[in-house]
Parts: sequence; structure tokens; C-alpha cells
Amino acid sequence: MAQPKVGILAAVEWVNPAIPATLDAQALVDAAKAGAWPGALVEGPCGFDNAICAKAARIKKMESQVSGDADLLVVPDLNAGNMLYKSFNYVGGGECAGLVLGARVPIVLTSRSDSLLARIASVALAVLAMPRAR
Repeated sequence: MAQPKVGILAAVEWVNPAIPATLDAQALVDAAKAGAWPGALVEGPCGFDNAICAKAARIKKMESQVSGDADLLVVPDLNAGNMLYKSFNYVGGGECAGLVLGARVPIVLTSRSDSLLARIASVALAVLAMPRAR
């Protein structure tokens, strides 16, 4: 994907010092602008609604190239990620891959109840995310 669209999720779509996830989102956006992920279009903080629904972003008068067309959603913590992941699976009927980044190597994170496809997709994603040998 030449230009993945990344939505950094938080409870609100503006930076609020009382909500740490919004500060983290802003730091990730700043890192992207500084070239941390060449080619990626990173926006945040984004509410879940406007990250996946362009209409919600328009109603909130947000200027966004990611809203309604995000390829990747980054959640603020394990709890939020787990709930989002399982809602995609059980409410939406989707298949998801689970991966934790930030350690020396990617960590595959699946649920005991995940399908074989979700497990294989998680491993494949981890392989793609592996740091390149120097």
C-alpha cells in the first residue's frame, strides 16, 4: 500500500492535556510529519466514529483525509484494542489480526477463541513488521 491512511484513536478528536491518549496521538502525528513512517498519512486524535465514517467527520466539521477511509486504526491501550478487536469479530462478523508493536520484535496477540485465519493473519502481519536485519 503506497500511502496507508492511519487513524490514531482517542475518546475525543482534539488534543486535551487531561486525556493522555490525545497527547500520544499528537506525538505520533508529529513523528509521522517528521518522516517516521514515509508515505503514511497519519491523523489523530480521532474518535472511532469519525475514523471510520466520513459523514461523522463532516458533521463535526473535521477536515480529514483519513476519516471514513482509514486503513489502520491505532488504539491507545490494550483494553481499548481488545474491545475493538472483539467487536469487529463478534458484532461485525470480521476477521482481525492482532499485533503489539514497541518491543524488540512484534508480539502476536490473538484470543484463545480466534479463528485459524485470524491466527495465520496475525503471524503474517508480525513477519511483515519484523525489523530488517542490519
